[in-house]
Amino acid sequence: MKTSTSPAIPLWLKLAYTAFMAVLIPVYWYHYGPTNFFYFCDIALLLTLAGVWMESPLLISLPAVGILMPQALWCVDYVVQLFGITMTGMTAYMFDGTKPLFLRGLSLFHGWLPFLLAFLVFRLGYDKRALKGWTVLASGLCIVAYFWLPKAGTILSDPNLPRNVNYVFGMDDAQPQTWLSPELYLVTWLALLIFVVFVPTHFVLKKICPTPEQAAAKRA
Repeated sequence: MKTSTSPAIPLWLKLAYTAFMAVLIPVYWYHYGPTNFFYFCDIALLLTLAGVWMESPLLISLPAVGILMPQALWCVDYVVQLFGITMTGMTAYMFDGTKPLFLRGLSLFHGWLPFLLAFLVFRLGYDKRALKGWTVLASGLCIVAYFWLPKAGTILSDPNLPRNVNYVFGMDDAQPQTWLSPELYLVTWLALLIFVVFVPTHFVLKKICPTPEQAAAKRA
């Protein structure tokens, strides 16, 4: 009779992901500074690092519910940009020749991270607490970015330093949006993220993924 479960995540994957993060963190810190790690996608990387080693359904479900949809959009935008067509402009920096090729290569994680998270959440199960947890985390990150990080259009001594983190001042880093008052825009942006991105992703993952208990039972 089995009394233990097999590891959900193979050791080679844990080591490969850790090696990637061991390169990315100091390189990003050097080129972009510590405030770059307030972006949703970078927080997702860190949560995933902890999640793969702890094999925690919650730590993997948090970034899954938060970034699967935006990163899928990143992938589409990047492919379209490869053909010389501008869709949203969110991947324009990937084609900026003034940025080192190695640095842009590291940013390709935006393309493979959603697939890794999808694999992990199927392996570990989807923890439904992720919706509430990510909503609180994302709201906190946006509030920090709004009040304490450089606004869109801010002239910085180092142009590589992040501005308009998580798009809290509009979709254009070069200048803030002018459609709404800054405060109303922030509230509207958070509402859109929650009800257009996080909630639909939550219901899809809840529908198609096993629960943590079901995933664990399958590995038993």
